Amino acid sequence: MEFLSQDKLTIVGAAGMIGSNMAQTALMMRLTPNICLYDPYAPGLEGVVEELRHCAFEGVNLTYTSDMAEALKDAKYVVSSGGAARKAGMTREDLLKGNAGIAEDLGKAIRNYCPDVRHVVVVFNPADITGLITLLYSGLKPSQVSTLAALDSTRLRSELAKYFGISPDKIVNTRTYGGHGEQMAVFVSTTTVDGTPLVNLIGTPLLPEKDWFEIQQKVIQGGKNIIDLRGRSSFQSPAYISIEMIAAAMGGKPFTWPVGTYVNDDRFKHIMMACETTITADGVTRKPFEGTPEENKELEKSYQHLCKLRDEVIEMGVLPPIAGWHRLNPNID
Repeated sequence: MEFLSQDKLTIVGAAGMIGSNMAQTALMMRLTPNICLYDPYAPGLEGVVEELRHCAFEGVNLTYTSDMAEALKDAKYVVSSGGAARKAGMTREDLLKGNAGIAEDLGKAIRNYCPDVRHVVVVFNPADITGLITLLYSGLKPSQVSTLAALDSTRLRSELAKYFGISPDKIVNTRTYGGHGEQMAVFVSTTTVDGTPLVNLIGTPLLPEKDWFEIQQKVIQGGKNIIDLRGRSSFQSPAYISIEMIAAAMGGKPFTWPVGTYVNDDRFKHIMMACETTITADGVTRKPFEGTPEENKELEKSYQHLCKLRDEVIEMGVLPPIAGWHRLNPNID
């Protein structure tokens, strides 16, 4: 079987559960034979590589290092789960201070060691903010950096399928936008359930308002539920989806779930947030939001929450004031 690309893919944070699963997923999907795994925790990283070698994948050039410069040299694609993981009792926002610094280091390393990289996917939380920081310090174009946001939409798909007792394939176009966290905006008007608009089902005997509210809460608390059930944060789904994003950027099947992307327009200013997007070999393309007045009101709330987090990072000194962003990265307006 041929590989999708021959270009180098670097996975940052590869000794962790998400990173190691990303590595195995990329190998199973035959994205590229040239994969480099990076993690500062050398023993754990070596253990991951040993296991992957035991899988006996054919035709691969699997390398690993705890030297970031070596890991990123000549990389054309980078995916990073290299931040602290969420633990029981924590929100994604609780990770802000430590992971903001990690995102700054990642962005600077990309600028220094692989300025010709084609696409970067940021996975570690709070992803909307860590992705923004990475973008600004990397010097890349907004279309070249995306963040994991699709999980909220896929969790909504899953919860609706379970509730109605039907195949998830019959739940079409579930969408959450804005922040990847408890302040996400859940859109109803985009979704159909076995051909019927979801909005026509809510408030009927088929989906009473109380049940719909509970479904939304399950989606919002989807990450927490995994921690409660498994004793660790989610790793299989973020690993798979992030590698699907990289595959699309390599020229594979377009990725059409929402992703976090940089937005600066008449409505939303200087923010990274989940939007209606497509990832292809040309990078991220953003499409207009289409929703009801109530949905757009919730999206505005989510945006304001992200602005608050962004401003906290500026106050921490991790990012300069917005007026200085263009000097930091000329691709940012």
